[in-house]
Amino acid sequence: MKNKKKPQILIHLIGMIYLVLCIIPFILLISASLTNAAALSEEGFRLIPAEFDLTAYEYIFKSPVKILRSYAVTFFVTAATVAGGVFIMSMIGYTLSRSNCRFARPLSFYVFFTLLFSGGMVPSYILMTQVLHWKDTYLVMIVPSLVYAFHVIMIRTFFQKLPAELFESAKIDGADEFVIYFKIALPLSVPVLTTVAFFTAMSKWNDWQTGLLYITKEEMEPLQYMLYRIQQNIQSLLTALRQGGGISVDVRNIPGQNLLMAMAVVAAGPMLVVFPFFQKY
Repeated sequence: MKNKKKPQILIHLIGMIYLVLCIIPFILLISASLTNAAALSEEGFRLIPAEFDLTAYEYIFKSPVKILRSYAVTFFVTAATVAGGVFIMSMIGYTLSRSNCRFARPLSFYVFFTLLFSGGMVPSYILMTQVLHWKDTYLVMIVPSLVYAFHVIMIRTFFQKLPAELFESAKIDGADEFVIYFKIALPLSVPVLTTVAFFTAMSKWNDWQTGLLYITKEEMEPLQYMLYRIQQNIQSLLTALRQGGGISVDVRNIPGQNLLMAMAVVAAGPMLVVFPFFQKY
C-alpha cells in the first residue's frame, strides 16, 4: 500500500504546485488593480497591494449605467451568437459527416479554405457598411460570428466517430435526416457542442474590434470596446498632461497600469464564473 501511495502523493504534489503557479497571476492581477498607480510603478507587482487604492475601479464605474448597459449588450450578443452559432455549425458539421452527402468533399474544402485565406478587413468593411448596411446594428456583431470553420471541423470529426449503425437502424425504422439529426446526433454530441459553445462565448465576449469598426452609437457599445475606449482616453490624457508644460497635475494619481488590471478583472469576471459549468465537458 505504501508503494502505491508514493506515486499518488507525487502526482498530487505536482498538481498542487502547478495549481499555485496558475493562481498566482490572478492574485497579482487583482492586487495590481487595487494598488495606487504611483505605488505600482515604484514597488512593482505584489501579492498584497503596496498601497490600497480603488481609483482604477472608480474610473471604470464612474458611470454605472453605461457599464451595465455595455454588460447587457455583450451578454445579449454573446448569448445570441452562441445559440445561433452552435445550431448552424452543428447542422453544417452533421451534413459534412454523412457518407451519403454527395458534395461533402468540395464543401469540406470550402470550409477549410477559409481557415487559410480571408477577404481582408477592407472588403469586409465595405460589405458590412455599404452593401448590407449593418453598421450600428446588432446584426454586424452577431451574424459574422455565427460560423467558425475550425469549430465546424471539430463537430464534423465528432459526428464521424459516432457509430454508423445508429444512423442506419434509424433509417430502416423510417427516420429522415432531420429526425436523425435532432433525436440521435445532437443528444450524443453534447460534449463537443458544449466545448464549441464555450469557445464561441469566449471569443465573442473578448471581441472589441467589431465595436471599434462598426459601432458609433454609445448605447450599443459592447463591454470590451467600452473598456478599450476608457483606456485610450486615459492614455491620451496622460500624454496631454506630460506635454502640457504649464499644467500642474500630479500624473502619478491618474490610473495607469492599475487601470489595465482593473479592466481585465471587470472583463474576465463573468467568464471565470461561467467556466466551471463547462469544465466537465
